[in-house]
Amino acid sequence: MRCWLWGARQGFIVLIVTMGTELQLGYMYCRVSIPRETVNSCPLAYLFNSPISLSFMPNRSVFFVSDGTGITAETFGKAILAQFEISPRQVRLPFMDSVDKAHQAVRQINHAAEVDGKRPIVFSTLVNMEVLAVIKETCQGMVLDMFGTFVAPLEEELSLTSNHRVGRFSDVSKSQEYHDRIEAINFSLAHDDGQSNRDLSSSDVILVGVSRSGKTPTSLYLAMQYGLKASNYPLIPEDFDRHELPPDLAPFKSKLFGLTIQPERLSEIRNERRPNSRYASLDNCRNEVHEAEAMMRREGIRWLSTTTKSIEEIATTILQVVQGDHKAY
Repeated sequence: MRCWLWGARQGFIVLIVTMGTELQLGYMYCRVSIPRETVNSCPLAYLFNSPISLSFMPNRSVFFVSDGTGITAETFGKAILAQFEISPRQVRLPFMDSVDKAHQAVRQINHAAEVDGKRPIVFSTLVNMEVLAVIKETCQGMVLDMFGTFVAPLEEELSLTSNHRVGRFSDVSKSQEYHDRIEAINFSLAHDDGQSNRDLSSSDVILVGVSRSGKTPTSLYLAMQYGLKASNYPLIPEDFDRHELPPDLAPFKSKLFGLTIQPERLSEIRNERRPNSRYASLDNCRNEVHEAEAMMRREGIRWLSTTTKSIEEIATTILQVVQGDHKAY
């Protein structure tokens, strides 16, 4: 077997494979274990002769079909897919709210089945029964009807008939919750990275930590997902020299939540921003992290490490603390 390697990046590559003189496979996605120096030395392509260790990924398409935005189908579908070691091609098909559009979706799904050689997986949150019937009866995919799976048992349990309304979530734009969320986003943007100390008392939570420890994305996620007014404030060397909280934060110690990170990871992140600078050096990162954690312990600030956590995990942990403090949820 002879394999030509193209575009090796982050462990995922595209191969053109031949057996003898015949082209057996046009392309596929796979994982390959190659020394970093070997990949870095390849200008555009590298010719391998077996043996080479390959772990092929399933070549399959996944569709998220909805008569609304498709966000629910995609979110739920991705949560399910995360349980499997696959990297499928993902396609969202929103606003499938007519039979004609359903047939268009079917053609797209069936084309993927033909190209992949495997039936696609279709996550559906379709409410319109006529549209859903077209998808279920004529597409060549495995259709997972999420609303159908849960709505029918709930109707029986609640002794109620569901509304079967398309785009029910569109009503949120008229709700107080929606306006509160927009206000929270604007607040978090205005109080990002210590830009403004005005009205800090209105913060639901104030994130503190060294630069590039994940404060900004976490603040915005808390605002967008949960409507929390999340400020964030960087801890800098001048704060460590004083051995006390910045004066602007001292009155709001109960609202503070600290984020820290492993120095090695922090150095990597900072080097992407300012390569080979003192700011990004490992020694400086170690010192800043050490001083920041010491301050948090000294001041009794709750904190966590963001090194191996996703934004969602960080935000959920913070939300539990905030909810516990307010005792109103």
